[in-house]
Amino acid sequence: MNDPAPADEDADDGEPGTRRKRKPIGWSMIFIGVLVAVSATLVYRRDGIDGVLEILTHDLWLFGGILPRVLAGCLLGAFIAEILPHEKVSRSLGPASGLKGLLIGTAFGAILPGGPFTAYPVASALLTVGADFGATIAMVVSWTLIGYGRAVAWELPIMGVDFTMWRIVISLPLPVLAGALGRFVYVRMYPKGAPP
Repeated sequence: MNDPAPADEDADDGEPGTRRKRKPIGWSMIFIGVLVAVSATLVYRRDGIDGVLEILTHDLWLFGGILPRVLAGCLLGAFIAEILPHEKVSRSLGPASGLKGLLIGTAFGAILPGGPFTAYPVASALLTVGADFGATIAMVVSWTLIGYGRAVAWELPIMGVDFTMWRIVISLPLPVLAGALGRFVYVRMYPKGAPP
C-alpha cells in the first residue's frame, strides 16, 4: 500500500487538486473592515453605545445561526474535492471539454440545491479537482439564474407558472454564454495556466 504524498509537496506545480494558499487578510477584508468601522462610528454618533450594542447583539445571534450552514457548506466542498475523480472531472469540465463541459456545468448548477453556503464551496471544489473557469462560471450563473429549488419554492407560488417557465427558457443560454466568455478571458489573462 502506497503512502500518500505530503500535502505541501508539488504545491506550486499547477496540477489539478493542489490548493493555493489563501491570505487570511486581503484587500477585500481590509475594505470591509473600514466600512464596518465607519458605519459603527456613524451609528454611535446617532444612537450612542446602545445602538451599537443592539446591532452587535443581533448580528452575533445571526452569525451563530449562519455558522453551522457555512461550516457544512465548506465541509461539503472539501469532501467533494476529495471524492470526485480528478481525471473524469478534468475530462468532463476541463478546458478541453468544449461545449459539453459548459452544458454539464449549466445542468449541474440548475439542479444544485441549497443557497450560497452550498453553491460556492461546491464551485470551489470543482475548480480544485480540474474544472476550468468556464464550466464553473456556467455552473454558478446557472445556479443563480435557473436554480430549480428557488423556482419551485418561491417563484412558482408567487409569480405563477407562465412567468417562471418563460424566465427559465429565456435564461437557459446565459450560463453557457457566460462560461464561454469566462474561458475566452481566462485563456488570455493566464496563457500558461492559473497563477501561483
